[in-house]
Amino acid sequence: MKWLKDFITDFGWPRIIIALFLMALFIAAPFVGVKLGPSFTDVFNRFGQNAVMVLALVPMVQAGCGLNFGLPVGIVAGLLGALITMQIGLTGFTGFVVSIVFTVFFGSLFGWFYAALLNRVKGEEMTISMYIGFSIVMLFSILWLVLPFTKPTLVMGYAGEGLRRSISLENYWRHVLNDNALTIQIGSVIFPTGLILFVALCAFFMFIFMRTKTGTAMTAVGSNPDYARASGVSINKMRTSATIISTIFGGIGILVYQQSFGFVQVYDAPLFMAFPAISALLIGGASVNKASIVNVIIGTLLFQGMLTMTPSVINSMLQTDMSEVIRIIVSNGMIIYALTRKTKVAK
Repeated sequence: MKWLKDFITDFGWPRIIIALFLMALFIAAPFVGVKLGPSFTDVFNRFGQNAVMVLALVPMVQAGCGLNFGLPVGIVAGLLGALITMQIGLTGFTGFVVSIVFTVFFGSLFGWFYAALLNRVKGEEMTISMYIGFSIVMLFSILWLVLPFTKPTLVMGYAGEGLRRSISLENYWRHVLNDNALTIQIGSVIFPTGLILFVALCAFFMFIFMRTKTGTAMTAVGSNPDYARASGVSINKMRTSATIISTIFGGIGILVYQQSFGFVQVYDAPLFMAFPAISALLIGGASVNKASIVNVIIGTLLFQGMLTMTPSVINSMLQTDMSEVIRIIVSNGMIIYALTRKTKVAK
């Protein structure tokens, strides 16, 4: 059966095994007392919550900068944009949109400096970007204490200065995309239409951009830099554009994550957020120099589906509360698997 062999070759055995295991979890769920409706709702919410951050990795991969372990640079830009909007006092969808505007500004600024560093260390981008990501999180851990935020809901209660570690979005834009008139409920399954539509809009913009002249030049730089240079393409300029776009989308991704999660978390919270996003992309079939939106969708669904269903089903089977332990084992196990398969494709 040639079509089956072609499908297995294209989709890959690892993803097929993960997909079958995830399907088995859903089948087993009702027999161990786990309700399918809330489980599907959780998977949809987690997919929408994390997909934009995974999407943010695509431009840098396509431009030959490798996997963006410096995603916290964009996340910090998003956090700064959100907190400024909260300090101003904007709420609801308006507050969310203004946060995106601030994020685009800070993401462009931070992304430009980030790109300038990466252009000086060609060939070592993934290692250096990891340290850049860690460094900016630690730098802002200091700045969150000294920046002039004064709103009582933002600052610590004792001294009246310095940001709280977790800040509720209850009175700002919590679930502005999840809970709205577009939400569809079928039985006990709640489909977050607004959230998924926003993710689809971001994916559409990325799809269109990667097919523009600039996007095509980025892909050329990542696939064959010598050919791109001979064609008159500025490699550093394309790498800078890819890094800025990746940083902006990373910032928008954390805004989507925040509104779904319900809290803004600062200080060391963004430190390791790049790892699950990178793992989802690799599980979806990407490599260190080739990624697509299909990889983003498949990888995020598989990763978040496993992370949602495994603790619930195993907890119910063992009749004990080991959800956090199981979640850590599964998430880190999938991260190890994903990172050990980062092989380059032939140019």
